[in-house]
Amino acid sequence: MILTELLRSVEVVTRTAPDTLEIAGVACDSRQTRAGDIFVAIRGHKDEGYRHIEQALARGAVAVAAELPPPPTGPRWIQVADARAALARMACTVNRDPSRALEVYAVTGTNGKTTVAGLLRDMLQDAGRKTGLISTVEYAYGERVIAATRTTPDCCELQSLLAAMRGDGCAAAVMEVSSHALDQHRTGGMRFAAAAFTNLTRDHLDYHKDFETYFLAKRRLFDQLAAEHPGAPAVINRDDPYGVRLLDHAAGLGLRAVAYGLTSSAEIRAEEIALDAQGSRVTLVTPAGRVPLAVALLGRYNIANMLCAAGMALAAGIPLEIVAETLRRARPRWGRLEKIETPHPASIFVDYAHTDDALSNVLRTLREIAPRRLIVVFGCGGDRDRAKRPLMGRVAATLADHAIVTSDNPRTEDPLAIIAEITAGMAGHDFDVEPDRRAAIARALAAAQAGDIVLVAGKGHETYQEANHHVTAFDDRAEVRSLAAHVR
Repeated sequence: MILTELLRSVEVVTRTAPDTLEIAGVACDSRQTRAGDIFVAIRGHKDEGYRHIEQALARGAVAVAAELPPPPTGPRWIQVADARAALARMACTVNRDPSRALEVYAVTGTNGKTTVAGLLRDMLQDAGRKTGLISTVEYAYGERVIAATRTTPDCCELQSLLAAMRGDGCAAAVMEVSSHALDQHRTGGMRFAAAAFTNLTRDHLDYHKDFETYFLAKRRLFDQLAAEHPGAPAVINRDDPYGVRLLDHAAGLGLRAVAYGLTSSAEIRAEEIALDAQGSRVTLVTPAGRVPLAVALLGRYNIANMLCAAGMALAAGIPLEIVAETLRRARPRWGRLEKIETPHPASIFVDYAHTDDALSNVLRTLREIAPRRLIVVFGCGGDRDRAKRPLMGRVAATLADHAIVTSDNPRTEDPLAIIAEITAGMAGHDFDVEPDRRAAIARALAAAQAGDIVLVAGKGHETYQEANHHVTAFDDRAEVRSLAAHVR
């Protein structure tokens, strides 16, 4: 591909690179740059991309794109108005715009994205549409399953994945879109078939600084949807106050705004709700009809997730009968309120809840099962939003009978300092502190008896623990199985 073709949708300020320069690919990571690539130098959140230009050139980059003007001497240079936006557009172009050959369904929101994305993919596949998945847990298409490194990959990896899905014969892809990805233009240039919004609760405020900025980052998905696909469906949670705002915004953009929720005014809603330890029984109400469901997913928040997935599937033209049958077969997975089968007399669950709202939802759901005692093991990640720590502590202390505060990916922070910030919200309640996560799980299992529920929260599907610049293998589900086998 020659340079002028690659730059056709990029805002260029000036350049020294010739029109006919052959470009093999686009890179934003100097370590992954290959011969013939153009290297896009980005001023990062924690790192300075300009420092890596020499390494990229040494690895064979034939030109550099950056927001800085070209130096008097040196490599072929393209000065762009916005490096992140340019990177996204170039990544789309060099991969032949895979989002325009696939139906790409996007899901954003603080909580529920992974469950919604998984259910929607299942519905599409059950309808005979081969569908790829890009989620917090995994990137999957055909027989390939790749452990995810982040919720939404960087532009280069994202477009490469979508191109691979197209090459594998996929008709569609479902992807989670994080607020970081939207703020950093990782999905720039893409065309979405439809988009969904689950909710907005406290998270990532270390990055976004305040709720309004966080919301505006999420809203960008719908601005992009309207720009690239006028009149497309936007499936939005009416039960969430930010969702109400977004419904008005989407309608104003000319999108087909579809409201879902547990309220009677929602277009996609649940009625006749009954919850128990086996799951949920509801009547799914849609413009396509009403259908009774018994589903093995616990809690009202999972009913909301089911409604969101159903709304997206119906917008994609999937018959209600297929949507209903997919939901009837759904089972907890990926560490989302996943019950771990062990010989232990208590019921043990693992969940990814790592915000105060998510932890509250899970604990309230488990409380509805009416356990003898509810014990929670949890912590908070290091180098992330510190203000949510006492909030999570307060939730655990007030909704569980006993809490054990432990470590959860402390990263570069002192685990005890993180725990102190959590327990600041737990004064006057029954809790223990055990910084070693394995020992904390063991303590909970030793204390639990028949009729009790133990929740191990925060890591869910994760298979590692990150502390002091080291990553070690650690899977809550595997630890529970191993430890429970030795508790008598």
